[in-house]
This record gives sequence, structure tokens and C-alpha cells, in this order.
Amino acid sequence: MARKKAGLGERHQKILQFLTKFQDENGYSPSIREIGESIGVKSTSLVDYYLKQLEDMGHIDRNSHISRSIRILTPVESGFVEQAKQVVKEAAQSVSELFSIPIAGRIVASAPIPVPSSDLSYFDSESSVEIARSLLPSREKVDDLFALEVQGESMIDAMINDGDIVVMKPAQEARNGEMVAVWLNDTDETTLKYFYKEGNRVRLQPANPTMKPIFIENPERLRIMGKVVMVIRQVQSVAA
Repeated sequence: MARKKAGLGERHQKILQFLTKFQDENGYSPSIREIGESIGVKSTSLVDYYLKQLEDMGHIDRNSHISRSIRILTPVESGFVEQAKQVVKEAAQSVSELFSIPIAGRIVASAPIPVPSSDLSYFDSESSVEIARSLLPSREKVDDLFALEVQGESMIDAMINDGDIVVMKPAQEARNGEMVAVWLNDTDETTLKYFYKEGNRVRLQPANPTMKPIFIENPERLRIMGKVVMVIRQVQSVAA
């Protein structure tokens, strides 16, 4: 029994279009060489391979021992309609899985700097970013997530630039190598860095070779606010 394929590729579609048009105009099917010329393929064996796939999918019937014996079993439009319906279905599914994550404020990706209380509410209560659930690890609880706008360039080697958005999950602890947002309690400063516990101190490591790590000798002055789960990169406009 012939195995069914899962959909039409671009060349399959072009072949079906050409077969339909050619037979409507001439009353018989084209040769393999004419089909190859219509899709820009010189190899007749490759054209025969595509025809065999279309035959397996039930779109055409042919006698390989007789020239110009191809019969179209399904109107070319029906295949396109099916694909269009599938595209619409997938698009609707993607839209249905979109959800909003509130933007809680800014996080500094440079040397920690004092952040006034007003800056944490820099964005209004309706500010948010929309992402698809499928982009996140399945284990993440979306209701707990929040987003922060990145300020600074200390994480550029981690592909996080000034103005990008980081999606965070709340956390109070971190493992070495995880990217975290931290709050330095005694100086009321925030920063975004890689976390490393080294004996009795903590190293906050930037991802920028021009910047030095920050060493926290007293870990009690450091509070982890969350871990980065994904980055939403902002497209930068280039002046002409």
C-alpha cells in the first residue's frame, strides 16, 4: 500500500499547477522533460521522484511505461484549499496560545546603579508583552512570570542588548551559571548578571569582556529577584 505524504511542497504545487494548465490547453499530459522545464529542474530522475510522491499522496495517477499518461485525481485548487485551511488553523492556534506578561520595570545590565522607587513603576499598569506559550519551557507557570526592560550592555555576549526585554520567573535562590536579576539591599541597587557562588562570596559575572565581575563579599546584602527564562529582542532602527 502506498504511503501517504504529509502535505505538498512548493515544487509539488508547481507541478500540479503546470499539469492542470497544460492538460487544459492541450488535452493531454506533458512529458517529464516539459514538467522539469516548468519548475526549473533539469534532472528527469528528480522530476520522476516528485511525480512518484504526488502519486503516493493520491494527487495523480500514471502508467510509468506509457509516455504522457498522467491523470490528475484531485483538482489543483483542492490541495491549495486544504493547505490554506491548515495555515489558518495553525495561525488561529498560535493566536489562542498568546498571553500577556506584565512589564514590571527596568533592570540594569551594567554596574549596579541606584534605582528610585518611581523607576520600578516606570511602565504603567497596562504595559505588557505578548508571547506564545509554545516559546516557553512546558514546566513554566505563566501566571508567575514578569518582564523587565534591560538598560545597559553588560550582557551583550549573551545576546541581550540595551532596550531588550527579559522574561523572568520569581526566584530566591540560583545555581551557578544562571542569569538572575538581583537587588543589593544595603545600596538599593539592581543589576542583571550571571550568578556564581564562590565560597563565602558571590560573583556577579557580566557577559561583556570589557566589564569586570562584581564580587559580593557578604551574600546577605544580595537578594535574588528572579531568573531569566527568555529574551525578547527589540529591533533597532538604523538611520539612513
